Amino acid sequence: MRFWRSFNHAFDGIMYAARTQPNMRAHLVIALLVVLGALVLRLDRVYVIALVVIVALVLALELVNTAIEAVVDLLTATHHPLAKTAKDAAAGAVLIGSIAAIVVGYLILYHGIISGGQRVFAAVGSVPSNVAFVTLAAVAIVTVFAKAWVGRGSALQGGAISGHAGLAFAAATLLAFLYQRPLAALLAYFVAFLVAQSRVEAKIHRTSEVVAGGVLGTVVALAIYLVARGHLTI
Repeated sequence: MRFWRSFNHAFDGIMYAARTQPNMRAHLVIALLVVLGALVLRLDRVYVIALVVIVALVLALELVNTAIEAVVDLLTATHHPLAKTAKDAAAGAVLIGSIAAIVVGYLILYHGIISGGQRVFAAVGSVPSNVAFVTLAAVAIVTVFAKAWVGRGSALQGGAISGHAGLAFAAATLLAFLYQRPLAALLAYFVAFLVAQSRVEAKIHRTSEVVAGGVLGTVVALAIYLVARGHLTI
């Protein structure tokens, strides 16, 4: 379908930037740390929204910068002052966005740190939705890194780790720990197994890649759950 192909092309662009641009990889690492920080500090929803928006802005600007560099390199065979101007201006846009993100992140995280204490424990009841968001984001980011490092596969298909299996097993692990219902956990892991099996049967992934995705999703979900419940410190 054209709709899904357009998504795949978009993720291909993200994978290309992650493979070729060190700054993009650095931004992804920082994005992961920020969402983990938002979880640990039990930030209010409005602050989480602000962090998500500013992180997305920086990543989008980095992608635009990568696109401009690619177009300039394609159209310019020799060094040209205007080509340098285009690249410098694009890099400047990323720099401005990054500085804004640092300022906003500092203000928000600082507020979360100084308003800790009893507020942190009082917010435990709202953990499930935050845990789910952070876990899925962490699994997705780690999967992108693994595929970019190996240099094979797109964000949605193929590669060293099955992202579908990772997300499915992460969701199953969260359901098992958050709701603590044996039947619900069994059904969740069964669905995750079916997702993983479908990737192998469709010959999109090898068994080892699906297993790697399942282990990744389970370990990340378990670690974040323990952090959220205060059983593990970071």
